[in-house]
Amino acid sequence: MQIERRAKQRTGPTAISSKEDIPVIRIQPSRGWVSLKLRELWEYRELLYFLVWRDIKVRYKQTVLGAAWAIIQPFFTMVVFSLFFGKLARVPSDNIPYPIFSYAALVPWTFFANGLNQASTGMVTHANLITKVYFPRLAIPIARVLAGVVDFGLAFIVLLGMMCMYGVVPTVNVLWLPLFLLLALVTSLGTALWLAAMNVQFRDVGYTVPFITQFWMFATPIAYPSSLIQNPVLRTLYGINPMAGVVEGFRWALLGTETAPGPIILVSALVALALLVSGAFYFRRMEKTFADVV
Repeated sequence: MQIERRAKQRTGPTAISSKEDIPVIRIQPSRGWVSLKLRELWEYRELLYFLVWRDIKVRYKQTVLGAAWAIIQPFFTMVVFSLFFGKLARVPSDNIPYPIFSYAALVPWTFFANGLNQASTGMVTHANLITKVYFPRLAIPIARVLAGVVDFGLAFIVLLGMMCMYGVVPTVNVLWLPLFLLLALVTSLGTALWLAAMNVQFRDVGYTVPFITQFWMFATPIAYPSSLIQNPVLRTLYGINPMAGVVEGFRWALLGTETAPGPIILVSALVALALLVSGAFYFRRMEKTFADVV
């Protein structure tokens, strides 16, 4: 959106109103690839804060268990995985008790998946707001992903309790944990920007997101260890899935597994950054059509 302003500044009682004194605002749709206007997003940071706070309050409004759902979802998934993969299939877990092995992966995965599901449908959900008020549209998917940090914190507390129960003491590698969480956030936001922009025009995207996350989960070493892939080249290529680097990083930082992320995390970081940058530019390119199509 391009805005041009023109006005003559006159003060005092001699100021005369005329056509030249009236500010002229010209609003034009952007064309082609446009800048991200991150400075404008910073100017609307208070709106971003209130969007995050509103999503946190609304998420579990009028629910019986409330925020406990942030713990129930990954915990009971861990129980199912422990029963079928740990007990029946006897999937190896890098010499770590299978329940905590799988739960340490489910905590960042749930944060990623919920952020992706919420942010990819955010533009359609906020249709009334988009058609009535101008603000940086990037604020909506960013707010929806950031709101999941609270759920992550609650699930992470349970993870710390399980570590105490199993006698697992984190090593100094735990200092890397915020970077792995940031990588999960970048991956979730980058993917969501692509899907959110496409979902405005093609509502089929909203129906495919659950399938995408389900397929992505089994392509990520959550129920099984990445150590099953012995070839170093294949392990590096496995990092094309950014969540593989996140999951391996969490296990390495918290549980002290021997499968250090190494080249996987480097490839995952590059792919996640590419998703974020390309998704942001695609989102901004399609932004001019949101109010008309949504």
